[in-house]
Amino acid sequence: MRDPVMRRASEGRGRHAESQASAALAAEGFCEVARRVRTGVGEIDLVVERDGLLVFVEVKARATLGEAAVALGPRQQARLLAAGEAWMAANPGHGAQGVRFDLLLVDQAGRVRRIADVIRAW
Repeated sequence: MRDPVMRRASEGRGRHAESQASAALAAEGFCEVARRVRTGVGEIDLVVERDGLLVFVEVKARATLGEAAVALGPRQQARLLAAGEAWMAANPGHGAQGVRFDLLLVDQAGRVRRIADVIRAW
């Protein structure tokens, strides 16, 4: 069992990174549709949309961008894909111009980088 103090600190860092990621996406014209979505098969950090393009976003915060880039493993990718499918089934009418999964990396200095289309289901 994790130390509750460490868990709260980690959750706080995660929420802060999600806010930074959301702000970076808003600067690119994306509108936040949902945040911290829980489905029966997994959680989605952010759901954003721009001009009919629906993007499911996984946010990874680590000390360096390199550490964050390798933090999305195959099992988590599968859960994210399943969660995206569940969200779309429950929220029809989004993604008329397409759907993709992006990974947003946030480092200790607050730099945000995006890896677009990180998961390809087809």
